[in-house]
Amino acid sequence: MKFALRINTINDQQTNSSIDKREHLYKILVIGELGTGKTSIIKRYVHQFFSQHYRATIGVDFALKVLNWDNNTVIRLQLWDIAGQERFGNMTRVYYKEAVGAFVVFDVTRSQTFDAVTKWKTDLDTKVTLADGSPIPTVLLANKCDQPKEGVVNNPARMDDYCRERGFSGWFETSAKENINIDEASRFLVNRILNNEKQGMMMTESLDADKFSVDGKANQVDKSGCLC
Repeated sequence: MKFALRINTINDQQTNSSIDKREHLYKILVIGELGTGKTSIIKRYVHQFFSQHYRATIGVDFALKVLNWDNNTVIRLQLWDIAGQERFGNMTRVYYKEAVGAFVVFDVTRSQTFDAVTKWKTDLDTKVTLADGSPIPTVLLANKCDQPKEGVVNNPARMDDYCRERGFSGWFETSAKENINIDEASRFLVNRILNNEKQGMMMTESLDADKFSVDGKANQVDKSGCLC
C-alpha cells in the first residue's frame, strides 16, 4: 500500500510539472537568393551538421528545432527553407502564411545576392504581417563570413543604417561551415518574437479591461434605468 501511494505522488508531481510547462510553436521563414547557404544554416542549427554538398532546395523544405528556453518554457521553431528560385512567385504568399519571424540570407562573397535582399524584404512585408498589421521581425544574415567579403558588408556602420532603413530587426555575420553566430541570431529573433507576443497579450488584456468597464456600466444602466 505504501508503494502504491509513492507511485501516485510521483505521477501527480509529473502531471503538475507538465501543466506548468509553457510550450510555443513558431513558424520561421528562411529566405534569400539561390546558393546563399539557407539549407546549410538550418542543418547546422538543427543537426549540428555541415556538408559542402547540398542539392538546391526545390519548392520548400521543413525542419524543427526544439529550444528549452528556460525552466518553464519550451519553444519549437518550425523552420521553412524556401527555395531561392521561388523568389517573388505567387506561391510565396502560401509559404509565408502564419509566419511570426524570418531570416533573409545573402552570401558575403557574392554582392549580387545582397542586391536582392531589399526585394525579398519587400515581398515578405507585402505578404505577411503580425495581427496588428506590422511587419514580422526579420533578421538579415550575412552568410559565409569565413570567406573574403564583397561590398557594403565590410562596413558595419553602413550595414546598421541599411537594416534600420529597411525595417530589419538586426543583422549577423554567420558561417554554417564554422558555426559562427547562428545560435546567437536565432536567439535574437526568438526574443523579438516573444516580446511581440507579450505586447500583444498586454494589448488584449487592456482591451478586455475596457470592455469589462463598459459592460459593467451598461449593466448598471439596465438595473437603475438612469446614468446616475
